[in-house]
Amino acid sequence: MVSVFPDLQTLKQARSLQYQVLSMRLVIFGLTITSSWGNGHATLWRALSRSLAQRGHHLTFFERQLPYYAETRDLTTWTDGELILYDCWDLASAVARDRLANADVALISSYCPDALSAGKLLAEFGERIVKIFYDMDTPVTLHRLETHGFVPYLPSNGLRDFDLVLSFTGGIVLTTLKERLGARRVEVLYGHADPDLHYRRVTSTEREATLSYLGTFARDRQPALEEFFVKPAQRLPAWRFVLAGALYPQEFPWESNIYFLRHLPPSEHGAFFSSSKCTLNLTRSSMIAAGFCPSGRIFEAAACGTPVITDRWTGLEEFFEPGKEIIVAESAADVIRAITSPRESINLIGDAAYRRFLSQHTSDRRAAELESYLHVI
Repeated sequence: MVSVFPDLQTLKQARSLQYQVLSMRLVIFGLTITSSWGNGHATLWRALSRSLAQRGHHLTFFERQLPYYAETRDLTTWTDGELILYDCWDLASAVARDRLANADVALISSYCPDALSAGKLLAEFGERIVKIFYDMDTPVTLHRLETHGFVPYLPSNGLRDFDLVLSFTGGIVLTTLKERLGARRVEVLYGHADPDLHYRRVTSTEREATLSYLGTFARDRQPALEEFFVKPAQRLPAWRFVLAGALYPQEFPWESNIYFLRHLPPSEHGAFFSSSKCTLNLTRSSMIAAGFCPSGRIFEAAACGTPVITDRWTGLEEFFEPGKEIIVAESAADVIRAITSPRESINLIGDAAYRRFLSQHTSDRRAAELESYLHVI
C-alpha cells in the first residue's frame, strides 16, 4: 500500500495568504538556537523563527556562548534573523539596549542564562515594547519552584511584569502561572515542526529500524525506556532497534540489536524517522503530571508520516486521536503488538497523523497563533 500525502505546495500557497500586513521587530533572549545538543529549544526556535521571517517579521536572537553548546554547535549560519553570540552580559547589554530601542516585542525564554539581567533591561523601556516570557519548560519550572522555592530564570516577583506569558504546556498549569507567579495574561504555544525540514524521505534499507527512539537521556524516563524499548528488543532479538540521543551512560542496558547514535542534528531527524517502521515517544515525569505537554518529536515524526507509539498522558487526544493517529502503549506487550503488525495497517496511523500535523501542528501554525496573541495587546 502506498501512503498518499497532501500536496505541500497547497499548504505553502495557503500560508502566503496568511501573512500579516504589518511586520514586527522581535528581540529574543534564549537558551540556544545554535546547538540542539541535549535540549529541545534549538530545533523549535529554528523552525518558529523561519516561519516568522517568512511572514515578514525581523528577529534578533541573543545567545550566550556557553561552552557546553559552543562545543556542540550544529548551526553556524542563521539566515532567518540576526544572531548575536556573546561571552558575558556586560558585553552584550549595550547591543541589546540598541536592538530593543527599535523593537516592537521582546521575549525571554526559560533557561536563558541572563534572563534576570535581560528582564531588568526590558523594564527601562516601560510600555514602549511588548514584553513576553516564554516558558518552554513549564512543568519543570513549576516543579523546581515547588521543591526549591526559586527558579534561576524567574524574577523574584514572578511574571507580573510581562504583558504576555507563553506556556509550552496547556491544561491546569495555565491557571498555576497566574495564581502562583502572578502572570497577567497566559496563552499556550505548543511544540511544532517545519514540514520543509521534516518530511518523508526514501532511506537505505541498512538504516531501517523496527522501532526507534530519539531523546536525551533522563533518569526519570529510564524506567519507561526499559519497558517500552529495551524489553521489546530483548524479546525480538532478530529485529533492529535504533536509539539516538545525548548523555546516555555506559551502564545503559544495551542489547546486541540496539544500535546507538550519539547525537543527531535536526537536519537528520527527517531521515531518522523516515527509516523507522514505528518510533517511540516517552514523557518526563513532571510533564506527565502536568499533562498537555507534547514533545516536539511527536510532531517531527508525524511530519514524516511515521507511526508514533507513546506513553499515556492527560491531554494527548487534543493533539492526536489515540488508536487512529497515534498508538498508546501501557506495556512492552503493547509495543510488540504494534511493531509486529503489518506495515500496511500501521502506515494508516502514520498517514492520519501526517494529515493532522499539517492542519494543526506546523511551525507556521504556531507563528500565526503568536501573531494572534500579539494582535490583541
